[in-house]
Amino acid sequence: MRYLLAVALLTAFAARAEPGANYAPLSFLAGYCWMGTFPDGKQTDEHCFAWVYGGKFLRDQHTVRGNDRPDYLGESIYFWNSAAKQVEYLYIENDGGFSRGVVSAAANALVFPPTSYVEDGKTRTYRSRWQRVGDDAYDVVTEFQSGAAWVEGFKVRMVRRAGG
Repeated sequence: MRYLLAVALLTAFAARAEPGANYAPLSFLAGYCWMGTFPDGKQTDEHCFAWVYGGKFLRDQHTVRGNDRPDYLGESIYFWNSAAKQVEYLYIENDGGFSRGVVSAAANALVFPPTSYVEDGKTRTYRSRWQRVGDDAYDVVTEFQSGAAWVEGFKVRMVRRAGG
């Protein structure tokens, strides 16, 4: 029993450990789950972040629930590209779609510049900004490209879950 408790405590500590300066803008996310409700009030989005492989990567597993449909599952792996000297990510989801891009820090926010989401041979360009709101929340604004213009896709306030 003591062994299981020790493993559980070490696992929780490792998930929150900060691996280095390259990941500093993302480190507040690690070791926690964050949940938000979409503006329609019918769907929630939950992201759970954990360091993997000794802090060399940050995993974000997310689930969208609601709207009387099966859960939508996705996962991002954030990594330091030492050649390009930037944090990048690969996103995959359960319907077979994927995207990859970069993320940077600006004015207490994480900025995801335009990138493409690919699924079933179709491509959609999007961009996002995650603005911190204190220690326990961040606002997500995601926009999609429509011709030469950007249109709002959604806004969600993600709140750190208790005990997460």
